[in-house]
Amino acid sequence: MGSDDIKDKKSKPEKKHTLKIRTRLAMAFIMVILTPLLLIGGGGILYANFQIKAIEKYYNIDTEGIISFSDTTLFLNMLTQDNYTEIVFLAQSAPERLEDKDVLNDINLHLQDKYSFLVVMKNDAIIYDGSSGETSGIMSILYELSDRENLYGNGYYIGGKYLIKQEGFMSEDGSEGNAFIITRIERMLPEVSRMLKGMAIVVLAGMAITAMLMTAWIYRSIFFPLKKLQKATHEIREGNLDYSLNDISNNEIGELCQDFESMRERLRENALEKLKYDQENRELISNISHDLKTPITAIKGYVEGIMDGVADTPEKMDRYIRTIYNKAMDMDRLIEELTFYSKIDANRIPYSFDKVNVERYFRDCVEELAIDLGERGISMKYSNEADESIVIIADPEQLRKVINNIVGNSTKYLGDKKGHISIHISDAGDFVQIDIADNGKGIAQKDLPYIFERFYRTDASRNSMQGGSGIGLSIVRKIVEDHGGKIWALSKEGEGTTMCMVFRKYEEVKADEQNIDS
Repeated sequence: MGSDDIKDKKSKPEKKHTLKIRTRLAMAFIMVILTPLLLIGGGGILYANFQIKAIEKYYNIDTEGIISFSDTTLFLNMLTQDNYTEIVFLAQSAPERLEDKDVLNDINLHLQDKYSFLVVMKNDAIIYDGSSGETSGIMSILYELSDRENLYGNGYYIGGKYLIKQEGFMSEDGSEGNAFIITRIERMLPEVSRMLKGMAIVVLAGMAITAMLMTAWIYRSIFFPLKKLQKATHEIREGNLDYSLNDISNNEIGELCQDFESMRERLRENALEKLKYDQENRELISNISHDLKTPITAIKGYVEGIMDGVADTPEKMDRYIRTIYNKAMDMDRLIEELTFYSKIDANRIPYSFDKVNVERYFRDCVEELAIDLGERGISMKYSNEADESIVIIADPEQLRKVINNIVGNSTKYLGDKKGHISIHISDAGDFVQIDIADNGKGIAQKDLPYIFERFYRTDASRNSMQGGSGIGLSIVRKIVEDHGGKIWALSKEGEGTTMCMVFRKYEEVKADEQNIDS
């Protein structure tokens, strides 16, 4: 995974408001229960009414809608009502026609379309049978009904198979007769059977459609986000940490996706940090290789000069040896700096804090530095405008490292002009400020915010020639901040640089003040 694969720009996924999964499941459960009821109640009634209209049209009857089916006797009476009315009319106005076979055949023909047939009895004898012999099973019942009073259109259920309607008449010879309309209940109305089957099909189809819609709804709310999550995990496995889950819902899957996004961001940040750390380590190794090679080459050259007898005078010998010593000291400082850098990385800097008098401490530092700088033609100045009794809490050794690193860094970039370094102390209220200024080449304004970062070089080629690991100022900032202070830089190209530090003053609380506070 390269640095080009990981972008610095972060994108926050949009949070999409959706129903919780348990709410969806509850709604789906209710819908699965209610839908068949609604289909049976609503769709069934509509379909039944449609079928009843067809039945009314086919049989030329006038029903009261689906309510008619709740009273089978009423419905079957209506089914043969026209035929029965005709028989009643004949019995009252022309009873002789009820003995006319042609008339009876015509009536029976119409009844056959309604799963019914006509039987006429006279003097307890059947004179007409439209059933083709089917009356043999109910003959005794017909004889019994013939002795009863006229039913006037009401019917009797016989054995659950027949509905019988009766009308009596008086023939011309004074004999009593009865006409019976017998309806086969078990064979009647195939439309009713088809209607019930149709209603069942409508209900089943509605349930199937509801189940499919509910399944699709649940599938979309659960499996689609899981599919996106699966793709995101695949992208991360392939090293693409920029792949973001967009349109995250606020249900349970959405919470999982948010946790996944947090994990991805954390992995992304860790990957960026690792890339930066690896890059810094490569730079550090490169700088160390160069910085160690330079003094080793010089030492090797001067030692060869001594071995070859080039240093043939005490003065040359002394200069060669001093140069070798200085180069060895440069290597020692570099190794010490790297050792300290490793302690910074592990956050294990050994501090030994104590009360430090600012005036005495910095005056001593300037006296030591002035000797070494004077040998290199660099002047040193010290001034203090603050109270000489100001004390801070600091580690003297680590504070000395701060001063040496800043001064050492200044001497590298003084240029060809005569170098000058000054240390100035001033009072800043609750703080004491220390300014270390030089008259070197200065630092460009665009580089000032970054000079305290590890391995940052304002001019890589120039700094490579000057030497240094590139971690000196980062060490300075770390030590100052660990002391509770702050450091920043002021610079102007061609005029020089000033490093400014502030440390909080230490003030002892007197015994009487402690008593008052308590």
